[in-house]
Amino acid sequence: METWLPESHEHGAPCGFVQWAGDGGAGAFSRAISGDHRHPGSDGRRSLIPPPASLATFNKEVMKLAFEIPKQPYSGRIGVTTLGTGDTSLSVGGQDSYPFHLFEGKMPNPPKIAMEVWDYDPSGEWPPAAVEPFKDVIASPEAWAEKCVKDFGADLIVLQLKSTDPNGMNRSAEEAAKVAKKVLEAIDVPLVVWGTANNQKDEEVLKKISEACEGRNIGLAPVEEGNHKGVGASSLGYGHCITASSPIDVNLAKQLNVLLGNLGVGQNKVIIDPTTGGLGYGLEYSYSVMERIRMAALTQEDEKLQSPIINNVGNEVWKCKEAGQPIGDVPAMGDPEPRAIGMEVVAAVSYLMAGSDIVILRHPESARIVRSFIDLMVNGGSAIDIEGINRMMESADVDLSALAPEPDLQFSIGAPEAPKETAKKKPAAAAKPEPPKKPAPEPVKAAPVKPEPPPKKEPEEDKSQALKAEAEKKAAEGAAVSKKAEAEAAEIAGMKAQAEAEKKAKAQSDAEAKAEIEAKAKAKEQEREALLALRAKRAEERKKLSAAQPGAEHPKTPADSQPDLVDILTQNLARIHRRI
Repeated sequence: METWLPESHEHGAPCGFVQWAGDGGAGAFSRAISGDHRHPGSDGRRSLIPPPASLATFNKEVMKLAFEIPKQPYSGRIGVTTLGTGDTSLSVGGQDSYPFHLFEGKMPNPPKIAMEVWDYDPSGEWPPAAVEPFKDVIASPEAWAEKCVKDFGADLIVLQLKSTDPNGMNRSAEEAAKVAKKVLEAIDVPLVVWGTANNQKDEEVLKKISEACEGRNIGLAPVEEGNHKGVGASSLGYGHCITASSPIDVNLAKQLNVLLGNLGVGQNKVIIDPTTGGLGYGLEYSYSVMERIRMAALTQEDEKLQSPIINNVGNEVWKCKEAGQPIGDVPAMGDPEPRAIGMEVVAAVSYLMAGSDIVILRHPESARIVRSFIDLMVNGGSAIDIEGINRMMESADVDLSALAPEPDLQFSIGAPEAPKETAKKKPAAAAKPEPPKKPAPEPVKAAPVKPEPPPKKEPEEDKSQALKAEAEKKAAEGAAVSKKAEAEAAEIAGMKAQAEAEKKAKAQSDAEAKAEIEAKAKAKEQEREALLALRAKRAEERKKLSAAQPGAEHPKTPADSQPDLVDILTQNLARIHRRI
């Protein structure tokens, strides 16, 4: 075994390393301490101390060789899910280590950027910063989707079916299917259709879209436990993928994947939606659940959680109050355009670090910056080379100094006032001792003030008064204690009397109930006896009546010879043959 030890020169400064090998280790170390730089082989021991000129380079090389990055062992692998068909298909998942841990494993399919498109014009609902990039195409979903792909480089499109919400426009499934078909034909990237999380309406709409887009392998979302059977069967019949949505819970996410598996949906057709929280509105909960999902999938071999993850980031971030507030309402928060883009970027990067495979974004600048982050994490490089946020609207600068409150400079005036007051008080205190100059203190010393008898008596009187007061206090305390004891005794006596009364009342009620039960039993027994007597009387009357009738029946008696089993079978066979 070889150990590298630091070497010191005569001057005491560390400058190299020696190799402690075999029996000569102690000698080599002692020579290093003393500054002996003999070359290998001079005394049979090995000393790998180079000349002083190359010591710095030598030390750096040794330090490089001595450090090894610790690695996390993994036993699982994320499955691969493919969206789309042919040349336009896109695969996600497949990694066998934590997000971007390329020093521990492989990430064959880096995370993808999806951009959202709404199925109607949301200009009246969105902040101006979100409308600006799409203002020329925002009224046409297919043109909007085409622009996201060609101009902004979206890897896939997510069609938000907001108009199908029963509490909103409540468009029919047929209308939604037509829009989805147009968007799919206008782009050359995969499509995911996203409902309104109303199980009944989503099932109706997604089944219709699934039929209209048969064989195109689109993504159907969100699929929850309430509608997984209908949408799952539709995806199996028409060849689509499913986004399994669960409410921020690892166990519920696994349960839904199990239900889909029991239905026949393959693991390679499932993408997990753990429910996405906006920045400042639940992101930490979603992040934590995603971490646990990835840990279970990669280190605990939980096959039902080995699916890619998708996060609907843009929809959640841009509906936050802070993303749309104008600068006039919150001037301290700055320009609303870079503010909202920054919120979207921070949320997306957080979810990517938690294990997201697809992040759905709204603003093209957010998509560009997040894509740059993914490239840096996968290929390396410097973030200094990444261009900052490009404004698409006029800058809304604000003079923060004008909004700041007026500085309070009174502290410089108030501080010296305290010493002045103390200074005034000090001379007043010093003026009091001035009278000693007068002959007043002399009579105090010479006069018979010391043998004053009254001061001695006064303490005795005070002491007697104190004792008297203490005695009165003790008497009052004793009276209070006795009064309290009497009150407690009275309370206990009252409680006992109440308990006795309750016990007596309960015994009386029990006796009354017992007497009532016995009376009912006795009455029932009397009724039964009367019924039996009536039955016996009627039986006797029937007997007398039948004896008085002339044609009374006589009891039947068995024949003298009874047929055995063979005779009975023979008779039955003969009867059957006669019938034939």
